[in-house]
Amino acid sequence: MPSTTGPRSTAGASVFRLPEFRALWAAELVSICGDQLARVAFSVLVYGRTGSAAWAAVVYALTFLPALLGGVLLGWVADRFRRREVMVVADLARALLVVPLAVPGIPLALLCPLLVLVVVLASPHSAAQGALLPEVLRDEDSLERGFAVRQITNQTAQIAGFAAGGALLVLISPTVAILANAGTFLLSALLVRFGVRSRQAPASGDAGGGGVRTWLRDIGDGARTVAAHPRLRTLALAVWLVGCYVAPEALAAPLADEMGAGPASVGLLMAADPAGSVLGAVVVSRWVPEAWRERLIIPFALVAGVPLVVSAFTPWTGAVVALWALTGALCTAALVPAQAAFVRTTPVDMRGRATGLAASGLIAAQGLAILVCGLLAESSTAALAVAACGAGGLLLAAGLMVTRGARSALDPVPVPARDG
Repeated sequence: MPSTTGPRSTAGASVFRLPEFRALWAAELVSICGDQLARVAFSVLVYGRTGSAAWAAVVYALTFLPALLGGVLLGWVADRFRRREVMVVADLARALLVVPLAVPGIPLALLCPLLVLVVVLASPHSAAQGALLPEVLRDEDSLERGFAVRQITNQTAQIAGFAAGGALLVLISPTVAILANAGTFLLSALLVRFGVRSRQAPASGDAGGGGVRTWLRDIGDGARTVAAHPRLRTLALAVWLVGCYVAPEALAAPLADEMGAGPASVGLLMAADPAGSVLGAVVVSRWVPEAWRERLIIPFALVAGVPLVVSAFTPWTGAVVALWALTGALCTAALVPAQAAFVRTTPVDMRGRATGLAASGLIAAQGLAILVCGLLAESSTAALAVAACGAGGLLLAAGLMVTRGARSALDPVPVPARDG
């Protein structure tokens, strides 16, 4: 019986019947495992060398923040070139750039710009992957379930990376952990190259050419596509807002120190948000009616700030972990339907640019929130910075809820007119 005979036929594990989805899923999974191990390694390395919460937060933020630059400047690559090849080249380039980061005693002045380049190159990779998913998961229900499956497995990988990262760093050095991250990029490139079918570049016209004018026009087209349509704009803002709530992860080490908790608590605190995200993805995909998912995006994002505020006044590590997990669950309950609706709504020949902008905006929001909270923790306390993160996200979500108005979900998305 075909897998598309009914809405439940594509539920759960049935998306794994598609070889291309399995390849994309596995490539993303191994990359995330390596990235999380590297993040723990960088946090331990920098905090150990400097003893500064601000420096630890700055370097951690550099694993997120430059993605905005990459998404704006390079998202068009996913529309102008074959998307499979874009992913492979980005993985190989990142593997080469990560290797120098493993050099013992590398100066922070060199480590930081190399990290920026690695994160910038993640943007065309993410744009190409997001644009490919609607072509691999062709009906609406399977696409949303595909996003939910990716969220569950990716967050599970983050839990493993954070929880096991601290233990592994007892056995291996940060240098070995960073080299392992480079190896995951190579494995990801192989999985995509041999597991995903090559397709023609979707954008018409002077693909790969046209100079600066074409490049700037492509950048502008992606931004105008998102900005000109109320539904896309609201979905993008909601996705970016959810990204603000990841900031407490970067403050796990100084917060555990303030609470008098041991090193093992750092891994538990960092794993709390992804653990909650797994629960949120399961709940929203299985028990929230499809008709309600998009309506609840902003309310979920708003309520997600409350547990962070409460956690700042909680003296028990276990309670803080539970509260951070609740925030993660609510964030994912907003993120999964928002991402699926955004991709479905965007015109096919604009998906790379628009998806790249939205995805890198999410990462940049995470990085900016981490940077601000790290600086606030340096001048006050980590607990106060966590409370400020939750309160700020709550207020932003409330503002978005008030200003979105009565926007129709059925409005067509205008494709920007192209200049000569």
